[in-house]
Amino acid sequence: MEELIEDRMVPRNIRAAVEQAKKELTENEELSMDIRLSAAISILDEIINDPNMPMHARTRIWNIVSMLETIKREL
Repeated sequence: MEELIEDRMVPRNIRAAVEQAKKELTENEELSMDIRLSAAISILDEIINDPNMPMHARTRIWNIVSMLETIKREL
């Protein structure tokens, strides 16, 4: 996620959404991990079809969502 946040080739709104998803995972410790994972996945799902997203960023986000869904299933 950090690589996408720092990638200047990725539009600002997409970087902001990835940063928000990261915050959902790391800063809401009062919520269960299942809820935090769902929130992060939801944020990333909302931006996945953005027409301004470079293909390399879209691929990375798909990979991140896939990893988060795997973690969620294992909980």
